[in-house]
Amino acid sequence: MSDDNSTHPLARQESSVYRFNVSKRKLIRNKPKAVWDVTVGRASRETYMLDLLAKDGSLSVSALSRDLGVSEVTVRTNLRDLESKGLLTRTHGGAQRTSVVDVLDRQRSRIDEKDRIAAAAADLVVDGDTIMIEAGTTTALVARYLSNRRGVQIVTNSTLVFAYARQNPQLKVILTGGEFHHESESLVGPVALRTIHDFNVRLAFVGTDGFTSHRGMTTQFPQGAEVLAAMRERAEETWLLADSSKYGRAGFVSVLPLSGLAGIITDSGLAPEAAEQLAVTVPDIRIV
Repeated sequence: MSDDNSTHPLARQESSVYRFNVSKRKLIRNKPKAVWDVTVGRASRETYMLDLLAKDGSLSVSALSRDLGVSEVTVRTNLRDLESKGLLTRTHGGAQRTSVVDVLDRQRSRIDEKDRIAAAAADLVVDGDTIMIEAGTTTALVARYLSNRRGVQIVTNSTLVFAYARQNPQLKVILTGGEFHHESESLVGPVALRTIHDFNVRLAFVGTDGFTSHRGMTTQFPQGAEVLAAMRERAEETWLLADSSKYGRAGFVSVLPLSGLAGIITDSGLAPEAAEQLAVTVPDIRIV
């Protein structure tokens, strides 16, 4: 193999093959594709993809093609094989994890983007306001940025929101009750829904597992979708808080068309063309 592959993400894995076949060095040099085109090469690519998916939560076909030095057709073939094994779910332009990821794991990803989004959402809240905050790692951070607000009343089904809000005695928190869902640190079910329907608020801050102009907001968690829909019904304005990695993903359950939102707050990783598409349906797109 040439030195040009020394920075390749799989160089370390493939170099072990090179060292093992040192007596056949001339053969490998004359046919460099022999290392990458055999089953071992494909298995190594798939291992790399799954490791990256476990770390980032999503994959991009174009980025994988560039990083692995193979065509996008090859990447899509690998993703299709992994999907057939139930190891991921393909999305437009990439893939995502199949299972609901523990919310505490999600807290450790895209921290800066989530902080900026939550701070921008908190700027919409005024003293004496009434708001609902749906469960999610980005939405929960809104409560942390309300430290200088007074008399704000919060209705939430999120134990993470409660953990942040209880640190500010000037905030009044109503926790919905209901069945505890560990993976999302949320309260769901009939009791949660009845509580939400007892209140009327000015703002609702909600999250999503994925959103697109065509499919709207989607999630992997049906009971979470019920809570989100109830909050939207009881709020004058509903704002989606979602980092740019959520755009283009499609979850198992359709939740809400984007036309039902007052606005979206996301980060600068959102492609300009995507922002233009969203602006056709959503009246207020805020990039932070």
